[in-house]
Amino acid sequence: MKLGLKKNEVVLVPYEAGWKSEFADTKKKIMEHTNLQSYQIEHIGSTSIEGISAKPVIDIVIGVENFNLLDKAFFMGLKEAGFYRLQVERPDEIVCAKFTDASFETKTHFIHLVEFNKEKWHQMRFFRDYLNANEPVKKEYEVLKNEFFSTDMQGIADYTTYKEQFVQSIFKKMNEGIL
Repeated sequence: MKLGLKKNEVVLVPYEAGWKSEFADTKKKIMEHTNLQSYQIEHIGSTSIEGISAKPVIDIVIGVENFNLLDKAFFMGLKEAGFYRLQVERPDEIVCAKFTDASFETKTHFIHLVEFNKEKWHQMRFFRDYLNANEPVKKEYEVLKNEFFSTDMQGIADYTTYKEQFVQSIFKKMNEGIL
């Protein structure tokens, strides 16, 4: 199983069952190097949605009680597990990444640090659960992702923007209490 994308690269690969075990191994390593508990670490993103193509990068959401309690020791623990904090500015989220090597060119995993049991935590998990429970919606999402490549758009920012309306429609279902 090959993981990784270079900066601003967008590639989709067929679903691989090995993504689940890669997540499980990574979760174990994160827990060994931090004080995080199992319930705080979940597999999200397209690699957590069974049967659809995805960017070959493992996305992980970690729920923490309070960003202000994340000290240097916490981030050193993540570094020992292979993750580096990125200088990505997102509201209510800290992003870390794991790379293939010391050149830091190819990212294989992302950690999305969010507040536990807050909106972003619930949205990321709901999206995964909703698509896994709804085969037609899952396939619609896969078609949408593949249609991106027939547009004039390119790069990760355009890819994210291209999918945004669909993603927001799923979040709306969460707010309506639909699963």
